[in-house]
Amino acid sequence: MGEKKKDPISKLIGFIDSRVGFTNTFLKPLPVTGLNPFAWLGALAVLAFFAQGATGVLMMLYYVPNPDSAYQSTTQVMTKIPMGSVIETFHLYMAYAMILIVFLHLMRNYFTSVGKKPRELMWVVGFVMGVLTLAQGLTGYLLPWSVLSKAATDVFIGTLQSLPPQLFLPVKYLLEGTGSDAQELMHFYVFHTVVIPFTLLLLIVLKLYMYEIHGHAETGSVDTEGKVKKVPFFWDETWYVLMIGSAFVAVVLVLASIFPLKLPPQYSAAAAANVIVQPDWYFLWIYQVLKFSMFVGANEPVALAVVTLIFILLLLVPFIDRNKERVATRRPIYTTIGAIFIAEVIVLTIWGYATPGVNAPTSQVVEIVGGTALLVGAIFLLYFKARQALTREVVQMPTVSSSVRFLKIPFKHSRYTLLFLVLLGVASVSLSTVVSTATSPGIDYEWLLVSTLVFGVSLYSMLKLLRALVLGYEAGRGNVR
Repeated sequence: MGEKKKDPISKLIGFIDSRVGFTNTFLKPLPVTGLNPFAWLGALAVLAFFAQGATGVLMMLYYVPNPDSAYQSTTQVMTKIPMGSVIETFHLYMAYAMILIVFLHLMRNYFTSVGKKPRELMWVVGFVMGVLTLAQGLTGYLLPWSVLSKAATDVFIGTLQSLPPQLFLPVKYLLEGTGSDAQELMHFYVFHTVVIPFTLLLLIVLKLYMYEIHGHAETGSVDTEGKVKKVPFFWDETWYVLMIGSAFVAVVLVLASIFPLKLPPQYSAAAAANVIVQPDWYFLWIYQVLKFSMFVGANEPVALAVVTLIFILLLLVPFIDRNKERVATRRPIYTTIGAIFIAEVIVLTIWGYATPGVNAPTSQVVEIVGGTALLVGAIFLLYFKARQALTREVVQMPTVSSSVRFLKIPFKHSRYTLLFLVLLGVASVSLSTVVSTATSPGIDYEWLLVSTLVFGVSLYSMLKLLRALVLGYEAGRGNVR
């Protein structure tokens, strides 16, 4: 029987592959469970990093890191440069997306225990990258030199005075230099555009190297280790990543176009005296801890010590949890602790946003923080109790073709591809409506709920459709199940 005639797309892919050698690289096959957006949160964070780098370079062509010109040069980019407002907003929203994705990636890795032996140092490197991502957001927040960004940065530096002098003085000099506004802005600019991005790039390379040495961490039970179906990185996983990456960038771009950035007024001492200082949303939970009455004043070092301890414990998770079991439902203690942590961060963030500049009485702290921990702990206790009574079922994942013809899925199944694009549009518009409604005065909670539900259903449908397209493709047939 003669060889089946290839279509033009397959011929082109085959030609490029034979010359470049994608399928013969050191990139290892991945488990079929890798066909899951949550398995690629790290890759999306890296994509966000490079997207910020590209837009950041464009903005650097016009930005002047000087207190007298920073605000004007920023507004010039947004008002005088073609597509400047979209670029500036996209840069900011992609930074927000990166911070959120890094947090989700951390929690996903925590619950799936991917940092267990021999990947402990991969966890450490990833955690350091997460802290640097927060530092990148902090240093970039000051650069527009708006009244909110400068006042919030000054409060942050002032909070560091609680550190021992031997530590505070060198940190203060790194951040502020001689203490002038010009020195402070220049130091933050250098950290934001050179030091932190370069360090992150080195750590990305290091983590990729460690990833290739240890391979993909299987998230199933120890009993199933090594038994999960593997698929090649080229082209099965590659095409999947390209699709979710494109959808990710598209959503951020749509949001940047619909909701352009509006800068607060320019910084001045007089303007700063009339604003309530509040950090950006990703630091609100720490900000709220510092506002606990028990920590205000002389006890502020205790608050910093508590926050530092939380970060240290997260850093050392792989060395504390030495059990070989990785399935979250079989690790009730650590799973419950992780759920409580997430709930507390969300509650503290909302609480901090709703009460700017207002200290929290100790009784209220006990009620809200303690009540959240008790509620989440009780829910998970009941869940694990109920689970013990259920029989466990093992779901067999469908096989995935390793053929290069996998790339024909969106072309061969045009109806499903069109449906995916429609769902992407609906999800983008509904997410934009959620953001717009939630940030508008006099929130319409009914419309906010409807928009949130539409976004959730659209996103869920997109993920299910994408997974069906990938997992349902069989060699030579391309069926969708």
